[in-house]
Amino acid sequence: MTMNRIQFQAGLSLTEFLKRYRTEAQCAAALERARWPTGFQCPRCAATAYSRVGGRTHPLFQCQACRHQTSLIAGTVMQGTKLPLTVWFLAIYLISQAKTGLSALALKRHLGVSYPTAWLIHHKLMQAMAAREARYVLDGQVQVDDAYLGGERSGGKAGRGSENKVPFVAAVSLSDEGHPLRTRLTPVSGFSLKAIGHWAKAHLAQGTTVFSDGLACFAAVTTAGCTHQPTVVGARKPKDLPEFQWINTVLGNLKTSLSGSYHAFDFRKYAARYLAAFSYRFNRRFDLRTLHTRLIVAAANCPPQPQRLIRMAEIRC
Repeated sequence: MTMNRIQFQAGLSLTEFLKRYRTEAQCAAALERARWPTGFQCPRCAATAYSRVGGRTHPLFQCQACRHQTSLIAGTVMQGTKLPLTVWFLAIYLISQAKTGLSALALKRHLGVSYPTAWLIHHKLMQAMAAREARYVLDGQVQVDDAYLGGERSGGKAGRGSENKVPFVAAVSLSDEGHPLRTRLTPVSGFSLKAIGHWAKAHLAQGTTVFSDGLACFAAVTTAGCTHQPTVVGARKPKDLPEFQWINTVLGNLKTSLSGSYHAFDFRKYAARYLAAFSYRFNRRFDLRTLHTRLIVAAANCPPQPQRLIRMAEIRC
């Protein structure tokens, strides 16, 4: 059997990671490069000349033009943390390298912190992933499908009307050779023409050709300047639908990831974040060795995420 080049790539070993980020100074230098790749820039006046202020847990920079002081972690997803950068960087490494995701409980054990702290770190980093994913749209040939997170509750509504089920659109763009390029997993208010029309305008480029299983609501992608090519699948099973191979593969991988890593989470509130984290890793699967570096950049450029904001509901229509 031919070895899958992506699946068997080397990635970054824990030993090599620790050599690069064992100390606070190494982590601070890496975060500084991620935040200011061309050198320090004052967040108030954009001047580049600065002085370092010593005696701080995290490096402090003082602009020589306006005298404004800013911490290395200020304005990032790490703002306000009392944890060492080495703990954050280890969390970034573990989350980025875990193919099927990593639960907050497992992260707690690896980092040696409390469960609430591990949960908050996890969600802040997933929010950074979600913010990065929001910059991209799918184009070319795109397969879409309707899907749900969560199961039926005892005594509750059955089927798609269950109160515990969160509807989301699964989409994957394909190369000219038919290989998967990027995926997008987005919670929606429901599978209506209005909801899918909003989704298409936000996540698809004009001129995209959308392939669906014939669910009526997907015809709304035409309102976003896309072409819709439905295929009525009837009672056929996924294995009998080679034209939808990759969207079914992505959904299968997502199910394995969630069931293997998370025993329970609030689908209604946090679905968007977990789905975005899965998409983030999938879309950057071609180079595992740099995935942690890209997540450092994402964390450095994501605005602060206080706990009250993290715990807000995230359902979008």
